[in-house]
Amino acid sequence: MSAGLPEVARIVDDALEAYGDDAAAVEVLESFRGRLREPLRLAVAGIVKAGKSTLLNALIGERIAPTDAGECTRTITWYRYGSTARVDLRMHDGRRISRPVRRSEGRLVLDMGGYSAEEVAWIDVAWPSENLRSTVLIDTPGIASLTVENSARSTDFFIPKDTPTAADAIIYLLRHVHAEDLKFLEAFRDTAAGESQTVNALAALSRADEIGSGRIDSLLSAAKIADRYRRDGELRSLALDVIPVAGLLAEGGRTLRESEFIALRHIAMMDRAARDRLLLTVDRFTRATDDTALSVEIRRGLLRRFGLFGVRLAAALIRGGASSSSALSDRLVQQSGLIEVQRFVEDQFRGRAFALKARGILHSVERLVRERPKQNTAGILSAIERLTAQSHDLRELSLLAELRTAPPELDAATLAEAERIVGGGGLSPARRLGLSDDVEPRVQRERIDDLLTHWRSIAESPLTDRHTADLCRGVVRSVEGAASDLLGSDTAPSSQLGNASADSAADVVLSSGPA
Repeated sequence: MSAGLPEVARIVDDALEAYGDDAAAVEVLESFRGRLREPLRLAVAGIVKAGKSTLLNALIGERIAPTDAGECTRTITWYRYGSTARVDLRMHDGRRISRPVRRSEGRLVLDMGGYSAEEVAWIDVAWPSENLRSTVLIDTPGIASLTVENSARSTDFFIPKDTPTAADAIIYLLRHVHAEDLKFLEAFRDTAAGESQTVNALAALSRADEIGSGRIDSLLSAAKIADRYRRDGELRSLALDVIPVAGLLAEGGRTLRESEFIALRHIAMMDRAARDRLLLTVDRFTRATDDTALSVEIRRGLLRRFGLFGVRLAAALIRGGASSSSALSDRLVQQSGLIEVQRFVEDQFRGRAFALKARGILHSVERLVRERPKQNTAGILSAIERLTAQSHDLRELSLLAELRTAPPELDAATLAEAERIVGGGGLSPARRLGLSDDVEPRVQRERIDDLLTHWRSIAESPLTDRHTADLCRGVVRSVEGAASDLLGSDTAPSSQLGNASADSAADVVLSSGPA
């Protein structure tokens, strides 16, 4: 349990006592109590056909999120850990309707039993996947859909008018940076959990294998584009990072079947000229030909599962030494960008899970009290102010957002160092301090002393404005915290909230959803 959990829970309980006669407020506050015990809630968003469900399947490691254009893809779907598989429709009128669990060709079939997307608030799927123990994944309809109702469902979920968003963090898939993407991310940043925050969004350059027209070097081209977006001032202020990912390749790699490996190995072992002719275009690949003994049906199945780029890459990897289905699976996943996405989620979202939840909840309770004050609610505001001031984890979220959205007047190298120290590049102490993991303690201490001297001198300089000085003092506190974790010293403030371990709630399966 995180050190700050009792304090946040106590604030929510005090608010429940004060607003016990307000049914709407009670419903929202009760949802906060369950949310504090749940794993991280990570939503996947993006425009239509950005590859949301495909990436979600890759993250889960099974093909359970529908990727076709059926009725269920128009509905928000929650995927959480359960010891047994279960599918429930959560209706707008509060009913919970269980649906049969059925699979077809390895994929879960979400049967809505004749109910329309307009009747269903969300679909709740419990699934016995280890990857769901520490994260609740939420699939959403496409933004900027041709159907206004579909876009409205996602917009209302991420950017509700009167309640906080139900997601702790999001992966936003974009193919190119369009006005709709920026508009959505701006609205989410300003509404999600406090204005001018950008610490809970990752931009994923999706379908990266299509950027180079399916050439074998497509992912290299995608990486260059992602780097340009990463340095772009507008997108930089809206998301912590931009990572290229080939969702179809990731899903295919995570769920590769032995029969598919045999078919791909057959293509890899073909005569080079015949193989090149077969893999030239989609039409050539699916056309009846004497170049290969693989049936057209098998080739079409490979195309649906991996895309032409994936088939080309798989053939190259097999020729390069991937001699088994497990070896090919690992290499496809490594090439897809999925590992980078998972590492980011682990470092930035799961590592800050409790702080992300606490920030949103405290902000929402404070807003409730200020907009609808009641007798004895002044103490709630004082408790929120006191906890926020004492918790450096919460302060770090604000520091990171400030460095992205309203950076102080410092040179680029100093700003980059500040962002790294407050956790912008990862939460491990060595990474914060810019050190490798195997550096000896003497070098660690020297590095810590240098950083403390440098940032204290900036903070105490008479030429430093107040905003910059406050930020520098926050950086100093982050250095002290990293030093305490790294060397076991007593330099870190004892009032730190402590990074939440999402695993502390890993086995908790709750039926709560959006309030």
